[in-house]
Amino acid sequence: MGVPLVSKRSPDRSAVDFWFDPLCPWAWLSSRWILEVETVRPVDITFHLMSLSMLNEDRDISEEYRTLLAPGRGMGRVVMAAQVGHGDSVVPGLYTELGRRIHHEKRDRDKAMVAEALAAVALPADLIEAWDDESWDAKVRDSHEAGIGLVGLDVGTPVIRVADTAFFGPVVTPAPVGEVAGKLWDGVLLVASTPGFYELKRTRDEGPRFDVGAAPLHDRAA
Repeated sequence: MGVPLVSKRSPDRSAVDFWFDPLCPWAWLSSRWILEVETVRPVDITFHLMSLSMLNEDRDISEEYRTLLAPGRGMGRVVMAAQVGHGDSVVPGLYTELGRRIHHEKRDRDKAMVAEALAAVALPADLIEAWDDESWDAKVRDSHEAGIGLVGLDVGTPVIRVADTAFFGPVVTPAPVGEVAGKLWDGVLLVASTPGFYELKRTRDEGPRFDVGAAPLHDRAA
């Protein structure tokens, strides 16, 4: 069986599902934004894996890009093993530790870095063994396809679902904070839930910025 995709819902709060690949800098920024949204809007976030490596496995992409995505296979297996073995609640903290090391500290995307992230959130060290265990790929693919199936194959990560509305994005830098984050959520939800709405886009004129905006660390134990 794959990862259950029915999020827990608290009274008077909306359940939000967020699909991510730890390697994607834009998904990382969106994840910091959605965690900020959780502090200013009545939403409960459940994080799910998707895989850019799986998304692009049959596409004509450069070998450089394929090599860049390769560590995501092992990393995804470890995150999935943690989620299956220890529950959805461990995923945000593990993702935060991975993302901080990958995107802020520019660490090598290897087993040693992932093992360090596991230790930082007090998860069992032997979860790192999942890195080389291909038996986890089916569960990762189930989670990936559940997310990408909501929005189509011509997009990437993040994918967000709330009730009957699902969309790719938003792509934003830096990650908004406070009420600005809440207003972006309100607007994104408004347009994404409009029947017949498909796309609103402009050319990016800067890369992802990690030095400002929402803080990389959030206390997910509460």
